[in-house]
This record gives sequence, structure tokens and C-alpha cells, in this order.
Amino acid sequence: MTSTASLRRALLASGLGLAALAFVGPAAAQAFPSKALRIVVPFAAGGAGDLTARIVGAELSASLGQPVTIENRPGAGGVVAAETVARAEPDGHTMFLMSNGTAVTASLFKSLPYDTLKDLAPVSTLGTFDLVVVVPAESPFKSLGELVAFAKANPNRLNIGSINIGSTQNLAAELFKSSAGIDAQVVPFKATPELVGALRGKQVDVGVEILGPTLTQIKAGAFRALAVTGKKRSGLLPEVPTAVEQGVKDFQASSWNALAVPGKTPRPVIDRLHKDIVAALAKPEVKKKLADLNIDADPSTPDEAAQLLASDIKRWGAVIEKAGIPKQ
Repeated sequence: MTSTASLRRALLASGLGLAALAFVGPAAAQAFPSKALRIVVPFAAGGAGDLTARIVGAELSASLGQPVTIENRPGAGGVVAAETVARAEPDGHTMFLMSNGTAVTASLFKSLPYDTLKDLAPVSTLGTFDLVVVVPAESPFKSLGELVAFAKANPNRLNIGSINIGSTQNLAAELFKSSAGIDAQVVPFKATPELVGALRGKQVDVGVEILGPTLTQIKAGAFRALAVTGKKRSGLLPEVPTAVEQGVKDFQASSWNALAVPGKTPRPVIDRLHKDIVAALAKPEVKKKLADLNIDADPSTPDEAAQLLASDIKRWGAVIEKAGIPKQ
């Protein structure tokens, strides 16, 4: 009798517990937002990532009826900002400006104070940045095919410029080597201005960089764009074919950013944020503001954003291993 009664009590308690859990999601969504929100940005103020967060944050503030503040926490490859959000209360009021750099960091660091895939929940991508392969205007290479043909005929004669080791641009240069099947030297520079100077001074033969910072040089005729590395041609350079179009089939790489929340945030709260983000990115004036930063507004579902993060961690991890880049 005692065991039967205990079993009944256990089943009743379990049923009540499940019923209570069933109400957590809707209750959380109805109460959200209950206070000011913040977006933690792993970059300094004034850059494209920071400005993207401010543009979208202003729209979310209007639609959610609460202030949205931007908290800049650069440093350690985005680890400081990511940990801040991973450890925050999972109620949707703290968001993280995630990027492909988040995936690179997960692949490049030996250990992190959080689990990138478990402790951060992507809500939606915000936009993508094209990368471009450029050469000086005086270069003999008129297409990516010509460049690859030269590199194959002259192993290790080609110098490919990028910025810092482990950056998206640097890893994209390594991906170009492996995708094209060429032996070439990847030369890293501290920042874009140094890379631009090296290209103009013909210290390197070719550069792989985000399109935005090189667009002025391309438009002025100082650089020739051989290829963009996205899934499709860039609206800023519609005449320039993608690397895939030119036969380098696996050379596809884009920078992207997204908004994420702590991993245990209730799905109804994520869905509410997702709905408002998608609505914001659909506005012509928001698209225009992002386009002025050379960013294509590109929302996704939470699941698609999570899949993008996971696939980039795997892909960049393989590139890092093949290039022999030591983990930090």
C-alpha cells in the first residue's frame, strides 16, 4: 500500500511539474519585455558591427516599447562579450552581436569559459558582408582563373595578403589556397590600411579582404576585383563573378552577424525577438542604412542561424587545422 501511494504521489507531482513547465514559455513571452534591453557588442564603437547593432537596436526599442542600449565589450576575440551574454539571465533582455568571428574563436581557442553552441542561442542573422579577391590595377591577372593557373605553374611564387592570423580574411585566404589546390604564401598584416598599402606598393600579388574597406580603391581604379566570395554576386559589384562561378567550387566565404541570447532563454521569447528583428530588417530605410555600411540585410530563422554557426565552427576548424595555425 505504501509503495502504491508513493507511486501515485510521484506521478501526481510529476504531472504537476510538467503542467507548470508548460506554462513557463507562454508566461515568459507575455511578460517580455519587462525592462530595458541591452545588446553586448564584441567590437569598439563606430565600426560596422557596432553600427549594425545600433540600427537594429533602435528598431527593437520602438517595437518592444523598452530602451535598448549598446554595450561595447571588445577584446579576446569576442570572448569577453560572449561570456557576458552566456552568463546573463536567460530572459531575452540581454543579447549578443554574434558574428562569423564567434565561430572562428570557437575553432581557434583551446578552451572557452562557455560552450558556444549550448550557452548562446542565435535568434536571427542580421546581415552579410562580402569578401573580395583584389589585385593592383597594374597586375597581369585579369581573372581568378588566370591567377590560379599562374599559382599552379609557379608553386609558392604567389603572395596573398590578408589581415591578422586567425581573422576571417586570413582564414578565407587559406581556404582559397586549399579550394584552388595551389601552393602560395599567405602574408598577414596588422590591419586593412597596411594591407591596402602593401597591395598598392606591390609587396603582395593579391589580397583577400572584406569588400567594404576596399571598395573605394576598386571604384577609383587602384585595385581590380577578380572575384567575390559569397553565394551570389554583390550588388555593389554586380559585374564581378563569384569564385564558384570561376571554377573554385569550395571557395565560398562571407562575414555575417546575428543576434543571440543566453542558451536557456524560453523559445517564445526568442520567437518574439525574431519576429521583431525580421520586421525591422524588412523596412526599406533599415536596408538602406545597412547598405550604406556595405551590409546586405539578411534575416534567418533561429534554427538557420544556429546551423550557420555550427557549420562555420566545423568549416573554419578544418581550415585552421590544415593551415597549421596554432590554437590560442
